[in-house]
Amino acid sequence: MTIINNSNVCPICNHETLKYYDKVKRIVRSKNGTTKWISVPRFKCSKCGSYHRKLPDTLLPFKHYEADVIRGVREQLITPCTYGFEDYPCEKTMKRWVLYE
Repeated sequence: MTIINNSNVCPICNHETLKYYDKVKRIVRSKNGTTKWISVPRFKCSKCGSYHRKLPDTLLPFKHYEADVIRGVREQLITPCTYGFEDYPCEKTMKRWVLYE
């Protein structure tokens, strides 16, 4: 399963045959500890048979937190002491984001 941008080109075989397949639920964690579920559309390549998801710009691949939160931690704008982020995300998660940028 790969993540694709706004094109209809398969990232595996480079063929323009992606067709809507279904949608999957994805949890999104944001500021102040709020969570919500969104639907992410999946597409299937009719040539090679691979599946791909189209994520919104507010999410990063393989992350549950919003991209703004992750960027804020990486740029050291958000720390474990930042008001509203004291216990969310946890300090261990923040360190991982900074180390594996």
